[in-house]
Amino acid sequence: MKKIPMTMVLLFNFFLSYSQNGLEKIIVEKYYITDANDASANGTDGILPVNSTTYRIYVDMLPGYKFQAAYGVEKHELRIATSTTFFNNEDRGSTTPSYTKNQAKNNTVMLDSWLSVGAACVGQVGVIKSDDDGVSTIVNSAGLLKNNDPMAGIPLTSQDGMRAGVTQQVTTVGITKEMAMFDNQNDGTNGPVFSTTNGSWASLNGSTGFDSLDNKVLIAQITTDGKFEFELNIQISTPSLGFERYVARNPEGNEKSIASLIYPSVVDAKNIAVSNPTIHVYPNPTANLISISMDHIKSVHNQYQIYDAKSTLLTQGVLESQSSKVKQNIDMSSLPMGLYFLVLTLDGERIVKKVVRLN
Repeated sequence: MKKIPMTMVLLFNFFLSYSQNGLEKIIVEKYYITDANDASANGTDGILPVNSTTYRIYVDMLPGYKFQAAYGVEKHELRIATSTTFFNNEDRGSTTPSYTKNQAKNNTVMLDSWLSVGAACVGQVGVIKSDDDGVSTIVNSAGLLKNNDPMAGIPLTSQDGMRAGVTQQVTTVGITKEMAMFDNQNDGTNGPVFSTTNGSWASLNGSTGFDSLDNKVLIAQITTDGKFEFELNIQISTPSLGFERYVARNPEGNEKSIASLIYPSVVDAKNIAVSNPTIHVYPNPTANLISISMDHIKSVHNQYQIYDAKSTLLTQGVLESQSSKVKQNIDMSSLPMGLYFLVLTLDGERIVKKVVRLN
């Protein structure tokens, strides 16, 4: 992990961009939920309580934009917190995902808490499980990480959220002491609050997602059995080499704020809770059915469309929701092998997912 002087805490200020629209949202994925089997097998690898949840945080940007930094400055605190502690694996755990995919097969190191600029481990880009291709999925050598809790979506035994690719190095600025909270020790210092108003973790070259069009960058993985929350401030670069800053609260000047920078929810001007839906589309690729599961859905008026690669509408329907959740299967067995686009209209927002149909 590389360190640079504090004078670079706000990076790449060579050009000023007045267009503030490149950051679409922050996505929080529930990656895994620990069961008694995982917790009983810790040994010397750290304390991992039953029902600990592993969260992954993604920056979702428009094509052509790059993640530069998550930062805290005066008036804009950067904060990641839990009501208990963060899980730190004592075997291969580190403040950044520095273990290999082969090492990830051991014990519970895949659930370690860390900060990132795209990587899930060495040589592997972190992707949302529903965007994984299911190839070379990690099989845990100790028989762990097999829990199939529906609240965590796709099981890790099917799609582990890693794809081989080039990753950027994490650069820290002014947060050396704070980063120790995510080291390989469970010594009472791993929680409950990671906070800075004078530092950042950053990608000096800028980071893009595995899919340049979808452009989601993994910036943190956090495991805790407590209540999880954050407030993020994000800087991204624009295609024209400018930059944009998004803050959790009280934007000034060219800064902009979006609801998803605060988790689990914020309250808008009408005192209505605003949360981002968690969306899983699996298996992908598929031979027949795809399953759509979502939570935090505010409206009952949601629908889907499936288009082919030539933008021809093939089928559409209504997504049935109950208690802010959606679980629905779509039969694709009659469609030819190829690439399709699943368009979800949720609470008035359109979300596009690529789906591959195999024979």
